[in-house]
Amino acid sequence: MKSRILATAAAVVFATTALAVEEPASALAEIINFRQYSDSFASAGQPTLEQLQTVADQGFERVVYIAFTNNPNALPDEDQLVKNLGMEYMQVPVAFDNPLPDDFYAFADSMQRNTGKKTLLHCQVNARATAFSFLYRVIYDDVAVAEAKADMNTVWQPNSVWRDFIFEVMAQNGKDPNCSGCDWTPPPPRQQ
Repeated sequence: MKSRILATAAAVVFATTALAVEEPASALAEIINFRQYSDSFASAGQPTLEQLQTVADQGFERVVYIAFTNNPNALPDEDQLVKNLGMEYMQVPVAFDNPLPDDFYAFADSMQRNTGKKTLLHCQVNARATAFSFLYRVIYDDVAVAEAKADMNTVWQPNSVWRDFIFEVMAQNGKDPNCSGCDWTPPPPRQQ
């Protein structure tokens, strides 16, 4: 009986540590492609006004938007809405077809200024944001490449533009993107 209890306890500990993406609060799970990486860092697609209220209610202190405000799905006046909810707001406009290392470093600098702030990083569908999350977690939080890559792949497999961008930023930081089980093959182009 004692060995069964120990085995069960070990299985529970292993299962909870094997999951890199944490189970979000049910209200947060309603946000498109919401991913909770830790108690203080999450990424998602574009939240609605009501979902931003939920983000604030869940204790988030900072929202970082990494897309352009002229996107048809962008929330008009998101900066003011976030500020009115008592959270810090930052925007780094990242071109989906041309992400730049300086874009990532602008985001990373804001994160490094106050590492304890509970932060939601978002774009439109969480593609840009998961790529930035991957880089931030690997470079600054020392998360294993395989773990961060698996988390990113729950949303998307980066195309060649984003793969090359990720490789460039990792090389600049002395990190190797290769790992056992990591497939960086870009998906086939979408049919128009």
